[in-house]
Amino acid sequence: MPEQPHILIVDDDPRIVRMLSTYLMGEGFAVSTAENGAAMRTCLQRHPIDLILLDLMLPGEDGLQLAREIRSTAAIGIIMLTGRTDMLDTVVGLEVGADDYMAKPFHLREVLARIKSVLRRLRPPAPNNSAVAGPASSSARIRFDGWALDLGRRELTTPGGQLVPLTSGEFDLLATFAAHPGRVLDRDTLMDLTRGRRWEAFDRAIDAQVARLRRKIETQPKRPTLIKSVRGVGYLFTGDVEHP
Repeated sequence: MPEQPHILIVDDDPRIVRMLSTYLMGEGFAVSTAENGAAMRTCLQRHPIDLILLDLMLPGEDGLQLAREIRSTAAIGIIMLTGRTDMLDTVVGLEVGADDYMAKPFHLREVLARIKSVLRRLRPPAPNNSAVAGPASSSARIRFDGWALDLGRRELTTPGGQLVPLTSGEFDLLATFAAHPGRVLDRDTLMDLTRGRRWEAFDRAIDAQVARLRRKIETQPKRPTLIKSVRGVGYLFTGDVEHP
């Protein structure tokens, strides 16, 4: 990631675009803007983008369609912006790969905090030996059932050696599971260990993340063997974890 992260704002409201652009450039970010999906694609071809602020309600292709497209081709941070309060929209946004979401109207300082949080998860700072460790050292590798999870590079490799693209939320969730093998984790605990209580305090948010993760690591996502549901409680990671 470059020293000056590049943010792409995709929104058709000129007032919001102008407000966000001015504020984020003042905070040291490079900023590009797009009013629709076509303009977004052009910008992505021209610039290395680190994170997209993506409006849910866009003319033509909506934000959910664009988030799904982005996530299928790139590991770019995505924060959905929405003027709607329907929880279903939030859950669907998570299911298609958004890293976070914010409801309009929002405070600019909160936007900045959310951006920094997603960027840290996408590429965390170099490990500090004096810092308190999380699930494992940021330079550690975890293996389970032939899979390899590199906590420093934030990469997942299949037993066959292929890289699997994960969103920052999916990576955090898998790292949390791998750090607690054989232990049932309820949804509240998963929210606390991954993104904190400020994240969505409702069950379907975690369920959506788990469903997406299963599609990437389970042979039969509808009959999972690595991440098992514990009815009425939460989830159990059954992988045979090693720390080489």
